[in-house]
Amino acid sequence: MRYMSRIKWAALGGLLLSCVSLLVHLLLAKYSSADLVQYSAVTGFVDDVTINAGWQGAAHRRLWGNVKSLESLYPYANPRSRHPAPSEKNNGFIYAKVYGGFEKIRTSICDLVAVSRLLNATLVIPEIQESTRAKGISFKFRSFSYIYNEDQFITALNNDIVIVKSLPPHMKVAMKKKQYPVIKPKATSSPRFYANEVLQKLKKAKVVVLVLTEGGCLQPVLPPDLDEYQRLRCRVSFHALQFRPEVLSLGHRMVERLRAAGQPYLAYHPGLVRDTLAYHGCAELFQDVHTELIQHRRAQMIKQGMIHDQLNVDSHARKANGSCPLLPEEVGLLLRAMGYPPKTRIYLAGSETFGGQRVLIPLRAMYANLADRTSLCSKRDLSALVGPETQLPLDVFQPPPVKSVEELKEEWDKAGPRPRPLPPPPDRPVYRHEKEGWYGWITERDTEPDPSPIDLRRQAHRLLWAALDYIVSVEADAFIPGFNNDGSGWPDFASLVMGHRLYEMASARTYRPDRKYLVKLFANVSDNVYHPKRNWTLLVREHLNASLGEVGLLRESRLSKGRSFLSHPIPECSCRNFRSPETSDAGEGIGASQFLYSGEVECPKWMQHSVVANRPENGGNENESQDDEVDMESQLDSDEDGGMTESSLTLEQDEEMDPND
Repeated sequence: MRYMSRIKWAALGGLLLSCVSLLVHLLLAKYSSADLVQYSAVTGFVDDVTINAGWQGAAHRRLWGNVKSLESLYPYANPRSRHPAPSEKNNGFIYAKVYGGFEKIRTSICDLVAVSRLLNATLVIPEIQESTRAKGISFKFRSFSYIYNEDQFITALNNDIVIVKSLPPHMKVAMKKKQYPVIKPKATSSPRFYANEVLQKLKKAKVVVLVLTEGGCLQPVLPPDLDEYQRLRCRVSFHALQFRPEVLSLGHRMVERLRAAGQPYLAYHPGLVRDTLAYHGCAELFQDVHTELIQHRRAQMIKQGMIHDQLNVDSHARKANGSCPLLPEEVGLLLRAMGYPPKTRIYLAGSETFGGQRVLIPLRAMYANLADRTSLCSKRDLSALVGPETQLPLDVFQPPPVKSVEELKEEWDKAGPRPRPLPPPPDRPVYRHEKEGWYGWITERDTEPDPSPIDLRRQAHRLLWAALDYIVSVEADAFIPGFNNDGSGWPDFASLVMGHRLYEMASARTYRPDRKYLVKLFANVSDNVYHPKRNWTLLVREHLNASLGEVGLLRESRLSKGRSFLSHPIPECSCRNFRSPETSDAGEGIGASQFLYSGEVECPKWMQHSVVANRPENGGNENESQDDEVDMESQLDSDEDGGMTESSLTLEQDEEMDPND
């Protein structure tokens, strides 16, 4: 009996411990806010510092150091000729409505300022439709002020044009009655178009309404006698267009979290946007519903006259031609080939990544410290950025209508010649997760539904997320794009970031990969992509290192400047300082009296003295570059000989992965 009682007491004690443990887990799950989960990436960063704290020297400079051949380039967007101040007595007002996402908005505003200066007109603060159409967003920030600082915009350009926040009262009444001419300029409109057609209407009506839908209203390349307007574009984009204080504050906090304990980080923008993928016909690179969505959007573009091509194209041939993006797993392999260790901090930019988290799985497997705004910011941070909003009704799920037997039989008879797929089981229910969501319509209808109020609000939120990504990408220690300079003619996020980095600090590490060349390299190792040969790694490093310097700049200027000036704002907005400490020991590349572009100028004397006094010394010389080459060769040799380096550890970790997965 005593033995049985002990068993009962032990069972009772185990049951009590189980109940206590369950209660503790429930309390932790209930009271642990989302903030703890949101900062998990930051915690991982701090833990990884102990591994890489001593990783300095030649290897560190090879991955994160500045590009020496570009250290003589400095930003210089000040007027270089007679630049009279604007007068309030001018030809009238320009009222603009800007459509599109973050990239189109930023480019359009820069063009509007240049056009206002060209027409001697007063610019009314542009109306951003993405935030204006959204219902119930914060009353504190509307239209332009939703992402940008209005006061800073007006003050920074007071020597260039006159900017007002709204039209005079009597003109507002006429605007509501639609009494003013409306013009829809193209992104390639020439200055002659405005001088011959728009100026007459402006002088007559005193107000002209410009509707911008193509991401601009002035051709990217202007004649040499209009270079001052190019510099005006630079002053707008890189100085006047400042984000509102809440966005700037959160963006800088994200940068500080990424650089915790003095660690560098790399920013990566995949460039996986549905419209761009549909324009180039990259549907076959994806699977399932994403392929259908891209094809549906491509069919719409063909009907609208945006694409003059067939609906079905060979996506792999397009990719081989460089017209499709580098997938995240390919970018991960490139970074591995460059020598970036698995613990490298990578920030994933882009408010829209078509394909979702599924396409990012291989990259996360190679680089665990892959972060985005959701892992660096808490929900409280993001909600404070958005501001107070009115609650909208949720999208109500509507199941498809039940079809009669006659309708099902008629569909079966019209299905086409056999063999054909079998129909679904008749009694199978349609689950909610199969129809609900942004892609649910593709299975039931041929036309895309109009965006709901919640969809419009999410589009406005994407402007804020893109602004945060822009800040973090510009401040990154290194940047690599997945799909820039795509050739569609639309401004893209990666190109704007690369242009901003080129303007502010040209020597920062900005990779400019040639997708056509890299696709050929990947084709050579497709059989065993996770264990490439030594010559493949050397070719990748040679190409990416060349893209950082003069070779990459010249290629980028040839390909992108004709489509977007802000993606390559030099030499119009830059100057050369050959007297800086960094360029005192000129190695290969530009000498002390050579220029890379025609039209380049030397920095003024006042600027040269301030740069020499304020810029910290880098201490680099030719010996460091030689050490880097020796370090690269020794690393590759140690990998082949079985040395336990960072790269060899990486390959050993990948042995568990099947290259064909």
